[in-house]
Amino acid sequence: MRRLLLLALVGLGAQLVDGSLGMAYGVTSTTLLLAIGTNPAAASATVHLAEIGTTLVSGVSHWRFGNVDWRVVVKIGVPGAVGAFAGATFLSGLDTATAAPLMSIILLVLGLYVFIRFTTLGLPRGNLGKPLRKRFLAPLGVVAGFVDATGGGGWGPVGTPAILASGRLEPRKTIGSIDTSEFLVAIAASIGFFVGIGSEQINVTWVLALLLGGVIAAPIAAWLVRHIPPRVLGSAVGGVIILTNVRTLLRSDWIDAPDAVRYGVYAVIYVIWAAALAYSIAQYRGHRDEDREIIAESAGKIS
Repeated sequence: MRRLLLLALVGLGAQLVDGSLGMAYGVTSTTLLLAIGTNPAAASATVHLAEIGTTLVSGVSHWRFGNVDWRVVVKIGVPGAVGAFAGATFLSGLDTATAAPLMSIILLVLGLYVFIRFTTLGLPRGNLGKPLRKRFLAPLGVVAGFVDATGGGGWGPVGTPAILASGRLEPRKTIGSIDTSEFLVAIAASIGFFVGIGSEQINVTWVLALLLGGVIAAPIAAWLVRHIPPRVLGSAVGGVIILTNVRTLLRSDWIDAPDAVRYGVYAVIYVIWAAALAYSIAQYRGHRDEDREIIAESAGKIS
């Protein structure tokens, strides 16, 4: 019973972060399942089955709060489903130990760009309102879906920073569209896992516990993302991406940094992150009216 309660709380916290920042549900939940001895394929399958419910509720909530661009959902979600099915089917035969550090370097570069861009200059305005083209979203979806299924998480960490870095979609709609399109990814990955490993290794009770926590948190997160200023949200998302991928690199076989070094690096990142958020909040307050006019104008263009 204690384990089920813990899983429900993890599902709640993970969805609260995922729904407001566009990432982290799969990474957080899968990490816990691996820590208690679940094999990678079964852990990813459990999380993706729970995500069918959480992403459905999250998508509906984001849609009701006006956080979804349906053109983006279709253009990235369908290719993402293809990538997720392929990743789930071949997970048991893949060695992700080498791929993970390489992907973390790419994500770290994107995270640094988003973090610096939003913190220092605020909402990217030059391309805001311009359409995100299929030739950009389709390959992104395939890669993000494949990484998500093979790593137990990755749809948000790959898709969110890439779209934010384009500067064509404001943060809340980027997050809402990524969360909504993940419903297709979760379904495809779950089908792939049933084909690859069957249902014997999946604990349905754990799925329901994760699902319960995520469903409770989804509407709260969708409301939260609508009320966080884009500049502050961009700084927050950038910080999450940087911290997550620096942690992966430091713990990888490539570096294998000792605990003292890792904790020292984390402390520096936290200090810089806190200072950046404080600066973004101060700058937002100083330019609040101007930002509101720009967002309203861009919303009119997109609609």
